[in-house]
Amino acid sequence: MPNQRETASYEGQLDKLAQALATARKMQQDWLTYGLDFVHIYVEDVDGDWLETWGHDEILGNHLLDAIKEFLVSNDMLAVQVRQQLKEKSLFDFAVNLAECERIIAEDDRLSAIRNLLADDDVDNAEVENLANHLLEKLFR
Repeated sequence: MPNQRETASYEGQLDKLAQALATARKMQQDWLTYGLDFVHIYVEDVDGDWLETWGHDEILGNHLLDAIKEFLVSNDMLAVQVRQQLKEKSLFDFAVNLAECERIIAEDDRLSAIRNLLADDDVDNAEVENLANHLLEKLFR
């Protein structure tokens, strides 16, 4: 009876495929009928700010980002050194970019990314390297 189970499985997949094709055909027909206004049929808040706020939920709900922001404004000696290094650069942008470094798997690549975030033309590379190592140690290990 294994053949009957496989056939039933394929039939279910074929039904899903047929449904997806029918939906795509309807969407294409609506596009041809209504032009760009067809979007109003499929998107609930077309005229809203959804494009400008795309991804904000991911950023705002990130616990690592919250911890990094709290750290950067703290009186921790490392945080003070980082703020001095960044000078007039946005702490929030730095925090977002630093939180993104968590996605980098290879530790050497992560260190390099942090170093690039801290880099400034008029600062000693050894100082930037030292700061990057300390940040890596404090935030990602």
